[in-house]
Amino acid sequence: MNRYLPLLPLALSGLLAACAGEPTTTVPPPMPAPALAAPSTAPIHGPGLRGELLGVAAGADVDLALLGVDMRGRPRALLGQVHLRGSGEALPFHLPLSNLQTPQDLRLELRGRVSQSGRLVQRLPARTIAELRDQDLGALQLVPAP
Repeated sequence: MNRYLPLLPLALSGLLAACAGEPTTTVPPPMPAPALAAPSTAPIHGPGLRGELLGVAAGADVDLALLGVDMRGRPRALLGQVHLRGSGEALPFHLPLSNLQTPQDLRLELRGRVSQSGRLVQRLPARTIAELRDQDLGALQLVPAP
């Protein structure tokens, strides 16, 4: 160790000079965030559950799901879901239905939740769906989350 001691100041000054110089690699400028697609106002055709959600804040994230629920109210099957972004106005939705059979011993419920900045702010009270067929549910009112 003692034989390298005279070289220590030279090594430290070289290290400081390297750190103080210009970087040799350039950092790419940050990419702009991708623009979110504006919700389409054209009606969506095809079999599914349609309607509109009332009271969704602009920029809020909305998750709607069609669930198969047991007698105790616990979700047992996910039959369809859709993710939307609120616009501050009535938010139209279309939850597509495929050729699914109603699961045995389960009732169908449409459930929804609205979150803003990762925090649950509103929910759609569970709405029972009688059968899997094309239907318009009309205007659905959201309620504040507990």
